[in-house]
Amino acid sequence: MSKRITIEELQSYLWNSAVLLRTSIDAGAYKQYIFPLLFFKRICDVYDEECQRILEEYGDEEALEFEENHRFQVPKGSHWSDVRAVSENVGVAIVDAFRKIENANLDKLQGIFGDGAWTNKNRLPDRLLKELIEHFSTKTLSIENCPEDELGQGYEYLIKKFADDSGHTAQEFYTNRTVVHLMTEMLKPESGESIYDPTCGSAGMLISAIAYLQQQEKEWRNVAIYGQEINALTSAIGKMNLFLHGVKDFDIVNGDTLKSPAFIENGKLKQFDMILANPPYSISQWDRDAFASDKYGRNFLGVPPQGRADYAFLQHILMSLKKETGRCAILFPHGVLFRNEESSMREKLVRSDMLECVIGLGANLFYNSPMEACIIICRTNKRPEHRGQVLFINAVNEVERKNAQSYMEDNHIQKIASAYVKYDTDDNFARVVTIQDIEDNNFSLSIPLYVKHSDQETEVDERSLQERYESWRTHSEMMKLRYMKINDMLGKEAESDE
Repeated sequence: MSKRITIEELQSYLWNSAVLLRTSIDAGAYKQYIFPLLFFKRICDVYDEECQRILEEYGDEEALEFEENHRFQVPKGSHWSDVRAVSENVGVAIVDAFRKIENANLDKLQGIFGDGAWTNKNRLPDRLLKELIEHFSTKTLSIENCPEDELGQGYEYLIKKFADDSGHTAQEFYTNRTVVHLMTEMLKPESGESIYDPTCGSAGMLISAIAYLQQQEKEWRNVAIYGQEINALTSAIGKMNLFLHGVKDFDIVNGDTLKSPAFIENGKLKQFDMILANPPYSISQWDRDAFASDKYGRNFLGVPPQGRADYAFLQHILMSLKKETGRCAILFPHGVLFRNEESSMREKLVRSDMLECVIGLGANLFYNSPMEACIIICRTNKRPEHRGQVLFINAVNEVERKNAQSYMEDNHIQKIASAYVKYDTDDNFARVVTIQDIEDNNFSLSIPLYVKHSDQETEVDERSLQERYESWRTHSEMMKLRYMKINDMLGKEAESDE
């Protein structure tokens, strides 16, 4: 008889595992221990489920050993029940089981359990590890009890909870999921396509693309998923996330995308149909000198300043798009639209005619940061009627705010996505402009230059200091551009008088 686990039960079960660690482990380190144990338990419970099915169908114990009958191999002595039976040196038993399972599934699971300090008894005494194992043992995480889509939801819930609990460390592996849904909705993945995220974190964007196809009732198992992530633990979390969502055809690589891109074909960057990305915000620790002579030609727009690698990621993404079907949606801070030090690269981007849409989002959509975000959409092969044009959407008001965090509801997502599909001027919300219009503004992509904010007076300005600063910078840039245009006009008039 099935003991189907409800979503509420699953969420409580998962979060209570983390609660056990609270007195011994910093919140930022929960994921290093909870995720591997959860995945270990899932692998073993599914393995047992497969064994039961084999015996019921064939009654042949020899068939239990056939590799093709199992999603993952669980060598003898490395099952959850084996570890559960250990009362001393529990951490050693856990590490031993992890390594045996990884070695038995090298093509899929190499390094997936990470390198947590399981044998450090000062941090994780046997008593605490036994409590954790007994807690996880209270439920059977078989596919019958907990289908992949539901376990995936529970896993995403846990990622979100860890992000809430760990504060500023969260952004490295968690992007606001409502923004991700919007980006997926606009790019509309198709069956059989290749989808890539060069800074994939916990793989939330890649999973969103799969979820979109599932919701559209389109075939999703033939989609090829690729990702790269610089943080070893986070890349392992991404792999687990994809497995727990039932995705099998994927390749997630741990490594530095700018320094050593993982996906190369015939000496060139592999190209993909669709790319979703939220690169790390304006990092300064990167090898600018190497990028200046990049052998893959990823500096075709120019070399970004040392203190801001945003345009390095942008160029990597553009070079990774297929020529006919390539499209991307990238979440960036607003500064990429108008910063002076990137003006020449921005001009080349606009003149390349790959830039299709710029969407201004509300504040606080970057995790635990008041920074305003924007989405940049590019296509290598724009529709003929869109060529020579860029759509600007002012969606700063399309948000809900709760606990100092902004998020978008379905009606907000649909409004923005519909404006993108419509690709037309719509008063204070959207405007189609020409490349010449952008050139007239010195190639600034600052959204208020093209789409005016609605003039709503508020008695109290509740914005944070950072939000006010960003607003001031935007308006200062606008004033500077207008001043330059006036000077240019006066100069031309003086020439004509002579």
